[in-house]
Amino acid sequence: MPKMKTKRAARKRFKATGTGKLVRRRGKKRHMLEHKSAKRKRHLGKPALVSKADEERIKALVPYL
Repeated sequence: MPKMKTKRAARKRFKATGTGKLVRRRGKKRHMLEHKSAKRKRHLGKPALVSKADEERIKALVPYL
């Protein structure tokens, strides 16, 4: 049986933690930054875990992560 292909766009956006959870970057930090508080911008720069509801879908896109 051939190996499964990884969706390259997904591979660039997600990383696995040591325990196998998926990590993503947060959105909303590209423009109109003068309207957002410093605290909000600081927290948007930190990575977040992928929700349980989406984890199965993303693991199918990146099978060897």
